[in-house]
Amino acid sequence: MDEILVVKLGGSCASSPDFNRWLQAIEKATRPIVLVPGGGPFANTVRRYQPRLGYDDAAAHHMAILAMEQFGWALVSLGQRLVPAASREAVKAALAEGRIPVWMPAATALAAPEIAQDWTVTSDSLAAWLAASLPGASLLLVKQIDVPADVTLEALAGAEIVDPSFLAMLHPDTTVSVAGPADLVLAGHQFADGAVPGHAIAAERRMAVAAE
Repeated sequence: MDEILVVKLGGSCASSPDFNRWLQAIEKATRPIVLVPGGGPFANTVRRYQPRLGYDDAAAHHMAILAMEQFGWALVSLGQRLVPAASREAVKAALAEGRIPVWMPAATALAAPEIAQDWTVTSDSLAAWLAASLPGASLLLVKQIDVPADVTLEALAGAEIVDPSFLAMLHPDTTVSVAGPADLVLAGHQFADGAVPGHAIAAERRMAVAAE
C-alpha cells in the first residue's frame, strides 16, 4: 500500500463556497487517504454554551470530539467513496477496499491518556496524533486561509492557525503540508496524480538539524 495521507478538513469549510469542491477533489485521490473532520459549527456550539451552562473542560472536550463525528457523518452522507471508521482496523479495511475512511475519533481519542481533555486539543492535533499512529503517514491540513510557503510549524502555532497541542502531538517524522483556497484549483488533479496539494511546512527544529 502507498503511503497514507491523513487529510484534516476543517469544519469551518462547511460555511465556505469551496466546501463541495474540496470534497470532490479529495474523492479523486488515487493514494490512500484518511479524512479527519473538524468540529466546525458543531464544536463552536459546544464552546459558546460552555460559559452559559458551566460544564467543565473535560465535558467540553468530549462534546467537541462528538462534534467532529457529527461533521464526519455529514461528510459520509455527501461523498461517494467516504465511509465511517472508528478504529485503525476499520481505517485499514476501508483503504483495502479502495474507500476513503472518515475517522470517527471518539472511541480511540477519548481512551488515550496522552491527549489533554481541554481546548488546547482540537481536530488539528488529533489529526497529527492519528498520523503518528499510522506508519509512514503524512498530514495535510486544509485551511480557509493561504499561508506563506516559507512559514514554519512554530509560526503556525504562534499565529494560532493550529492549536496549542499540535506540535506536541506531531511525530518528528511526519511530513506536514497546508493547503488553502489558492490551492483548490489544482487540488483535484494533484489528488488524482497521487500528489499532495498545497506545500510542505518545515519545522524550525528540523531546519536547524538539516543545517548542521
